[in-house]
Amino acid sequence: MFLSRSQFHILNLRRHSLARGNTLVIASLLVSVLLSDFPHNRATMLLIFPTLLAMVGTGETVRCMRLRWGYYHAGVILCIYMDLMILCMILFFLIYPYWHFLSVSR
Repeated sequence: MFLSRSQFHILNLRRHSLARGNTLVIASLLVSVLLSDFPHNRATMLLIFPTLLAMVGTGETVRCMRLRWGYYHAGVILCIYMDLMILCMILFFLIYPYWHFLSVSR
């Protein structure tokens, strides 16, 4: 049984894919939680890579916007808000361990 090209449209970078953008952002969140060792907030500069991957995923989600308003347009806006919240969380994991004045141990 042969697979046609249309079944792999998520891998085609020329086509808009909301699933590809959301997958990139959620995968980058999972990788950043693992890299930062979340409850202990370990300082590592490797979190730059999930940050860049989340930015690419957010850009991919923004590419899916349509000119006319509709339910799909509203769903894409909600996905963009989700992407921005995840991007803020990843940036928090990246920056917080370097702010020594916030983590004063007494």
